[in-house]
Parts: sequence; C-alpha cells; structure tokens
Amino acid sequence: MAVSRDAIEYTSVKSIAGPLLVVEGVEGAAYGEIVEVICPDGEKRMGQVLEAREGLAVVQVFEGTTGLNTNNTKVRFTGKTAKLGVSLDMLGRIFNGRGKPIDGGPEIVPEKELDINGYPLNPVSRKFPEDFIQTGISTIDGMNTLVRGQKLPIFSGSGLPHNQLAAQIARQAKVRGEGEQFAVVFAAMGITSEEANFFMEEFRRTGALERAVVFINLANDPAIERILTPRMALTVAEYLAFEKDMHVLVILTDMTNYCEALREISAARNEVPGRRGYPGYMYTDLATLYERAGRVKNKKGTITQIPILTMPDDDITHPIPDLTGYITEGQIVLSRELHRKGIYPPIDVLPSLSRLAGSGQGPGKTREDHKKVVNQAYAAYAEGRSLRDLVAVVGEEALTERDKAYLKFADEFEKRFVNQGDEDRSIEETLDLLWELLAILPLEELKRVDEELIKKYHPKFRKK
Repeated sequence: MAVSRDAIEYTSVKSIAGPLLVVEGVEGAAYGEIVEVICPDGEKRMGQVLEAREGLAVVQVFEGTTGLNTNNTKVRFTGKTAKLGVSLDMLGRIFNGRGKPIDGGPEIVPEKELDINGYPLNPVSRKFPEDFIQTGISTIDGMNTLVRGQKLPIFSGSGLPHNQLAAQIARQAKVRGEGEQFAVVFAAMGITSEEANFFMEEFRRTGALERAVVFINLANDPAIERILTPRMALTVAEYLAFEKDMHVLVILTDMTNYCEALREISAARNEVPGRRGYPGYMYTDLATLYERAGRVKNKKGTITQIPILTMPDDDITHPIPDLTGYITEGQIVLSRELHRKGIYPPIDVLPSLSRLAGSGQGPGKTREDHKKVVNQAYAAYAEGRSLRDLVAVVGEEALTERDKAYLKFADEFEKRFVNQGDEDRSIEETLDLLWELLAILPLEELKRVDEELIKKYHPKFRKK
C-alpha cells in the first residue's frame, strides 16, 4: 500500500538560515507548497516551499525559525498551495498578514477557498481602463485622473503624510453612477503598532470600514509574512470584483517594506544580489502583484491599485520606485518642499503623471472642459514655478505684469488647489476651482482652452 507524502514527517533538516529551512531527502516537493513544521517542543508552524530540486527543498517558515534546531525539527509536506477562504462577510473586518481576524470578531465562514498567488490576467481578455474613480483629492481627480482598472502608485518619502493620504483616499473614494457597488481592500505591510492603530481607528471613526477589508502586517511580525499580505489582499479583491461584480480599490502600503522582506529572504538564500542588494527577480515579483489590477471582458467588476512606497533618501531612481514606475501607469509624487510649507496633501503635480488620465476625462465621465482646463493649469503652474527661480536672482521688481500674474497663480494654486486638508471635493468643485484660479491670468493667456469653454465656465462670464 502506497504511503501519501503528507503522511511522511522528514527529520532531515540540513540547515537553518534566517526564516529558511533546508530539508534533504525530499522527493516530489513543489514550489509554493504549504509545509507543516513541528518544533522540538511540539508547536506547529506553517511554511512554504521556496525552492525545490531533486532530493532537497528550501522552506520559508511564516512564524520564523526561533527555537528550531536541525536535530529535533520535523517537516511535513501537505501537497497544497497557500489558500485563503473568502466571503462577503470579510467586508468590514480587519485581519493580520496571514488572513486571521484581529478585530475581535468571529472566524470567517468561507464561501470558497482561493489560491493566494492568483493567476495573471490574459492580455487578450483585458479591457482598456476608461471609467473615472473619484478620490476627492483635487490633485489626483483633476490633474492625474485615476480610472477603474488602473495601477497608480504614490511615491512618498520618510516622514511625509502618505499614511494620512492613504486613509483619506480609502475613506473618500467612490465610483459615479447608479447602482455601482464599491469596496476598498487595504493592506499595510511592515507598519508600526502606532500606524496600525491610526488606520484602524481612522477606518472605524469615519465609517470607511463598512465597505473595506483590511489586512495589517506589523513591523515586528515575521518578514516572510509581508510576502503573503499583498497576495491575500489581491485574492479578496479578485473575488469581490470578478465574482461579486464590485469595483474594488486596492491600497498597498508600504511596498518598500515588502521589497525589504524580499531582500532579506534573498540574502538568507545566499542568492547573488542585484542593484543595491535587492534580488534580480524583484521586477518579476512586483509585476505578479501589480498586474493583478485591471478590467476583464464580460465582467462588470474592476480592480484598481494604489501602491504606496517610501523612496529611500527621496531618491526616485532607487530600484523600488524605478521598477514600480516601469510596471505601473504613472505615479503620484509627494513633495518635501510642499510639506515644509504646511500644504496637505503635498502632491507635486509637475513630476506626477497618470498615463490613463485622458481616457477617464471628458463628457459622460467627468466634464467637457476637464482636459483643456487641466492642460492650461499645468502650463500656468509650470511657468509660475520657473519664475520663482528668476525672482530669486533679479527680484520681483524686475517682473512684468504678466509674469506677476503667473507668479500669483502658482502661489494661489498651491494654497487653494493643492492644499485642501481633509476636504472631500467632487470633480465639479475641483474643476470650478481651477477656473477661479485661471481667472488670475489675463484672458489672452488662456491659449489652451477653447473660446466656447471660456464663455461657459470662466468666472468672468458665469457671473453674467
């Protein structure tokens, strides 16, 4: 009678390094297979096969390898991949990085179990993203419009208010249209207990938790758990979007902590490091997460992603923002200079970009004047910013009246448009505010806007 593999307990642990076990004499182990590790004291921990070759398996232990040794540790291979039980009851709940409830509520009774690694969307089945998502943040909705099915990261720096911005987007985001179901899946990786308490309290206080599924992995949790957390979140998002016809916004913070966990595991495996010590496959690994966003033909639901990352030393050429920028469709950049001025959210619209913005703007989506008025505002703000450098050299007295108008526009743009605090603005309010600011400039300077739009929306003509 044949003995199944999951009945065999291996005691042939060759070595332990960081969160990894190397087990010898194993036959038929598969990449991603779930493993049960039995400690010398009888405690059971879960692990996953990270590498499998003839007669050997490398296992990463989710709870860490503290207390394990090579003599008395047993390993049992289950023949199953990592799965998450999903249900609509997950809405309004908070889980840890392994999918266990931490909000004091009951265990989830799953409707089905799904592989957390998911499946890449077939490019042929993809549908082009073109429907507007309103975040309530003017610099995003107006200047860098987010559309359903897009992946638009936020590039931040240490000490900048990206957590506050993430919570605000989770609270305010909505899709326009009758009968559209919307949900937020929020995954935090490697955050402090203080940050975790901020998110949980913010979601509960504002009522955003009712339509959200929250996963929280703390900084003192095992690094290997950070590899699971975003995959758990995306698995729930795929269930809600493609099986329950919901529009899902996935917020992942902080992807830098995720990549640090990748580097830690890579070092434990003695892999040849790539740029700055990160593994050479980091691009591929990030793509397995980011490419799970999108729209699918013949499916009503959509998955939109906002990954948030902190750039080490504010370096936008660092491997993490660099590779993220290659995979995603633009970036929202937070500015330390604006933050020092007390402006919130400190989004610098000039280096920010949403490559799909144009497909979500215009009649039936936002408003007919959206594209033109935004182009005019970009040009005016860029010119006003460049004039600041000139003023530092020659003084404001040397400027023409036209130059002073542009300088004033740049100042007012930051004070009134960028700096909105916790206000939730509709796209109409955002566009009307842009017209108010453009009224600072002489009419003949509005060369990027059609005359009929000026007569319809410019404050000078609206009052009449």
